[in-house]
Amino acid sequence: MGAAIHPGNTRKRTMAILTGLVLGIVVGLAVHSFFPAYIHAAEQFASLLTGLFLRLIRMVIAPLVFATLVCGIGKMGDQSLVVRVGGKVLLWFIGMSFLSLSIGLLGANLLQPGVGFTPPQVADVSSLKHPFQPIDFILHIVPTSVLDAMGRNDILQIVVFSVLFGVALPAAGDAGKTMLAWSEELAKIMLRMTDLVMVTAPLAVFGSIMGSLAHSGLGMLLQYGRFLAEFYGTILFQWGVLTGATIFMLGFARVRALIKALVQPVLLGFSTASSEAAYPLLLEKLEEFGVPARIGGFVLPLGYSFNLDGSILFQSFGAMFIAQAYGIHLEWSQQMLMVLVMMLSSKGIAGVPRASLVTLVAVLPQFGLPEAGMALILGIDHFLDMARTATNVLGNGYAAAVSAKWEGVLEDGPAEDAI
Repeated sequence: MGAAIHPGNTRKRTMAILTGLVLGIVVGLAVHSFFPAYIHAAEQFASLLTGLFLRLIRMVIAPLVFATLVCGIGKMGDQSLVVRVGGKVLLWFIGMSFLSLSIGLLGANLLQPGVGFTPPQVADVSSLKHPFQPIDFILHIVPTSVLDAMGRNDILQIVVFSVLFGVALPAAGDAGKTMLAWSEELAKIMLRMTDLVMVTAPLAVFGSIMGSLAHSGLGMLLQYGRFLAEFYGTILFQWGVLTGATIFMLGFARVRALIKALVQPVLLGFSTASSEAAYPLLLEKLEEFGVPARIGGFVLPLGYSFNLDGSILFQSFGAMFIAQAYGIHLEWSQQMLMVLVMMLSSKGIAGVPRASLVTLVAVLPQFGLPEAGMALILGIDHFLDMARTATNVLGNGYAAAVSAKWEGVLEDGPAEDAI
């Protein structure tokens, strides 16, 4: 995908993001503790920095997803190959989703994060209500207009259109070859634009962390300290399980190199709590690791719709936390049924802001759990979302590498079929 990033530039970018993270913590806590009169101004400034970065990223996401998917499918050529790769990776997604839900359930049952928890004053959660309807979900998959889907950055609809477009290319003869070449050039341009946008990433990281801590300070983190510690501990355990599964597929040496390649996109996802922000960088880093562009460009958009490991773990962990906080006992049979329901419902809200909360609100009433319990989580959701997003990025990076291994095209260095 063009020239690889020089290792020195990579280190500089990582250090810049880390610097933004540390400065955000220091400045945010300082404003909250010593300059309370400026908290609102700090939040406004943080919203400006983060908002500009996310808008810039969303500006390039839709054409980048379209171009990389079309290139990936077009270069595969054979439709049976598309079906084979897609089928294998979807099975991986389903397996990892079930594993993530089970880890969340196991962690919540062992750690009991909600036991002894004193619920604070609850806030209005009506805006999060988004009941899951299977028919609506199926209809939503197909875009009425690709321009509308791109305007809303609805990744799932863009994926559907791009897959159909890519599959149709071989049947178009010379016109298909022309469109494939055009898509390759478009992908190059969008990735260069991404490089320019990523210059502002440290500012967005600084703003996101600074604004949250200026508003909440350490008080809310301390109040929810046990819940946060146990959730992050469960996430780290999940990382270990996902890494172990990937080591089984790729070998220890390759996974160690993969983790090194994924540090920067995972850190960016964690700091901004935005999967969109990390997508272009993740695509780039996977290619540097040795995942061909046609595989990464095909697997990642699917993963962002169907393989959100961190968000899925939060479903079961969060539901059990609310049940425990309100003293509601769920039998193991109910918990397993809840896992199956969440396996389906978690696929139905791709692209919805605060998707994990929306899905959880939809599932809670089905098991007699109060929707108002979501208000227990709202105040610290940004810090939960940071861990969820980092895990989503890590899980999709692993999935792309495993898919390349399955197809026998994983390179030992930068992939040669660069866009």
